[in-house]
Amino acid sequence: MGRAVRGSASRQQVGGLGEDLAVAELERQGMEIIARNWRCLAGELDVIAVEVVGDHRTLVFCEVKCRTGLGFGHPLEAITGGKLRKLRQLAAQWLITEGMHADNIRIDAVGVVILRDQPPRLTHVRGIG
Repeated sequence: MGRAVRGSASRQQVGGLGEDLAVAELERQGMEIIARNWRCLAGELDVIAVEVVGDHRTLVFCEVKCRTGLGFGHPLEAITGGKLRKLRQLAAQWLITEGMHADNIRIDAVGVVILRDQPPRLTHVRGIG
């Protein structure tokens, strides 16, 4: 997590930092990260994690959105109905490709706002769809 956004960082650099911060937050919450940036022809899943609460294991597919300003709104506003449908399709594809089965599946989102001279702000929304 030693990366810092300076000057005119590329979208990839900002996105990578946002994902690193999101992963650190999910791990802080006790989740085990099992995959990052999983890709197939249909698209990409940012983070796949397992959350264990008591005897219940939940497979969590997490979309990460990061912005360096709020001129276009909060990053989570970028998750549209179409994006959510795509995330569901990608999650199903991941399960098939990896030969996995899960009784409990959830799609989460983490919005990361990185403003100059301020600590990053993270918003984690569980069960977006």
